[in-house]
Amino acid sequence: MSEANNLAGVKVMVIDDSNTIRRSAEIFLVKAGCEVVLAEDGFDALAKITDHQPDVIFVDIMMPRLDGYQACSLIKKNPKFKSTPVIMLSSKDGLFDRARGRMVGSDEYLTKPFTKDSLLEAVGKHVLNRGLA
Repeated sequence: MSEANNLAGVKVMVIDDSNTIRRSAEIFLVKAGCEVVLAEDGFDALAKITDHQPDVIFVDIMMPRLDGYQACSLIKKNPKFKSTPVIMLSSKDGLFDRARGRMVGSDEYLTKPFTKDSLLEAVGKHVLNRGLA
């Protein structure tokens, strides 16, 4: 079975202040059958998360106003979204950045630029772990 079939109907939120990154992720995910919700920063995401209740959340680390670490921490502190997988997106690939992501509750860490395959693989892995597919 192809990954595209596995991801049909999965709701994914992409939080990134870069329009290019949001659009790239959206194109990859929509082609795989996902429903995509976009947010341009942590505040925008927090406003949309309750309405849309995504199955998986991608969050950029470096954002204005509310960065990815803060956004992830707030998402994970909400009992309703505690088990929602949060995948950090960053151009920084340092051990400290990965460790800090884990400390705020992130489930995975993807470095930018990400590939279509790495993005879909991350979604697939977390969706299968939660028994959504």
